[in-house]
Amino acid sequence: MRVIVTRVQPQAARWVKSLSTKFDAVALPLIVVGPASDPEPVHAAGQRWTDYGAVMFVSSHAVNYFFQQNPSLALLYQGQEATQTRVWATGPGTRSALLAQGIPEAFVDSPPSDAGQFDSEALWQVVQGQVHPRVRVLIVRGDSAGVEENEAGEGVAHSAGVGRDWLAQRLQRAGAEVNFVVAYQRGAPVWRGQERALASAAAADGSVWLFSSAEALTHLRTLLPAQDWSAARAVATHARIAQAAKDLGFGTVALTRPALPDVSASIESLA
Repeated sequence: MRVIVTRVQPQAARWVKSLSTKFDAVALPLIVVGPASDPEPVHAAGQRWTDYGAVMFVSSHAVNYFFQQNPSLALLYQGQEATQTRVWATGPGTRSALLAQGIPEAFVDSPPSDAGQFDSEALWQVVQGQVHPRVRVLIVRGDSAGVEENEAGEGVAHSAGVGRDWLAQRLQRAGAEVNFVVAYQRGAPVWRGQERALASAAAADGSVWLFSSAEALTHLRTLLPAQDWSAARAVATHARIAQAAKDLGFGTVALTRPALPDVSASIESLA
């Protein structure tokens, strides 16, 4: 069975490698990322790190691009005057990226590995006890029109420019001061004939599309505006993403947790 992996690179390549033990997995990324057009706000936010009670990263991309501008931040956690700033991650990929940058594990908060979802709602259940009036929280995110992000920087449909609005509302209701900084840009890929041919064929040949982003589906609609998706099959890693696939016209959509064993089992269920 062929599986079309639509995740951002380099995650797409890693998922293709893992899934290839069972399936004919192919990478067809529907989102591309790059550094923020203006890196100065990212650097300035790093300079104010100790002013924040917590810094929340929406994805591993947010971590990597933020630390490109602030490579020595982990040193703040060393010595007698070490910072107490907590670092929040939406899921295991973001958590691993933070640990790789040298942030001590004891200061990183994220949903447990067996959580039903890796998103802001799950993170809030873990960190809400840290929030009190006047605490400052920085949310580090990507920027693209019409989406907000979940684990691995994957978009779910939302209004432009608001970022992690759901979490921000909860924080503000608890009296926290919330700031945002854009660490990277997200956009649609530029397809050649080979990519278009692959996508068109996979719409009707029994392939299973793996979606971890509603933004990816928005780009797919734009890239193939006349495509009939009624015979297409998909696995989605969030209910909102599953709904976006159905709205595009996918005939079969299965919902799964975003962990590899669950995704693999869900794909197998469509065999």
